[in-house]
Amino acid sequence: MPKLIVICGATATGKSGLALELAMRLDSAIISADSRQVYREFDIGTAKPSKTEQALVPHYLIDICEPRETMTVADYQDAARVLIEGKASTHLLVGGTGLYIKAITRGMKIPRVAPNYELRSHLESIRESVGQIQLYGMLEQVDPEAAAKIHPHDIVRTLRALEVYYITGVPISQQQGENPPDYPILQLGLDCDRAYLTQRIAQRTEKMVKDGFVEEVDYLCRKFGEDLPLLNTLGYQEIRQYLAGEVDLEKAKELTALHTRQFAKRQQTWFRANPQIEWFDVENGNLFEQVWQRIEPFIQNV
Repeated sequence: MPKLIVICGATATGKSGLALELAMRLDSAIISADSRQVYREFDIGTAKPSKTEQALVPHYLIDICEPRETMTVADYQDAARVLIEGKASTHLLVGGTGLYIKAITRGMKIPRVAPNYELRSHLESIRESVGQIQLYGMLEQVDPEAAAKIHPHDIVRTLRALEVYYITGVPISQQQGENPPDYPILQLGLDCDRAYLTQRIAQRTEKMVKDGFVEEVDYLCRKFGEDLPLLNTLGYQEIRQYLAGEVDLEKAKELTALHTRQFAKRQQTWFRANPQIEWFDVENGNLFEQVWQRIEPFIQNV
C-alpha cells in the first residue's frame, strides 16, 4: 500500500526547497500540486523547479500541458492517482493549489465534464441580459441542492453548475461527494509570520525579474497572443501591463508583490480550515529536522 506525505502552504513559504531535501532523504519523487506548473513554458512566474532541481529528484505533473490546453481538476486527480496508487512506496505531494490537494486527500468525486465554451458563452449572455440573480434562479430550479451551497453572487460556480446540468442532464449535486483513499496520508503545512512572508514575497518577486521574468512574459505574449488566459494570472498580468506601457517596471513589481500577498492570504485561509494539517514554522532554523521527526514514524509504521 502506498503512503502519501503532503507538503502544503501559501506561496513563498519554501515548500519546494523542503520537499527537495525530503525527497532526497526518502529516495522519493515529488508530485506537483500546482495548477500553473502543469503548463509548459510558464516557468519563472510559476516558480517551477529548475532543471537542476528536477535532475536531482524526479518531478511529476510538471510541464504536462500546452498553454492553450485546459487542465481540469478531474484531469489532475486522474493523473495523480495513477502515480500514487501505481507504486507501493512513499510519495510526496507538494504545492499550494488547495483544490488539487483536496481532490487527492479527500477523494473528491468530480464531474467529468470538460468546459463547454459555447454553452458558457450562452449562459454568460443570459446573465448579462437578465442579471446574476436571475441566472442563479435558473440553478435553483434545476439543482436546488447545489444552489443551497452556492452564494447567489458566485458567478463562476453558478455557471459551472448549470454547465454540468445542461451537458449531462444530471444535477452537479448528484455527481459530487467524497471517496477518501484507503492509504495512509500525512499532511504537513508550512506557515510563518505575515511580516516575514511579505519579505519573502518581495525577495522572490525581485529574483523572478532578475532571472528573466520580463523576457519570459514578452516571449509568451508574442508566441501565444496576449489574450491567452494564463497571461492574465498572477505575475504575468502585471508584467504584461509593463510591456504594454501601462505601468513602469517598479510599479509592476509592486503590484505583483501586492497581489501575491493577497493570494497567499487566501491560501492560508483555505489550508487553515483543514484540521488534518500539522503546521510548522518556516522561520525555525531547525525546520527540516523537525519535519523529519514527524515523518520518520509515519513511514516506519506498517
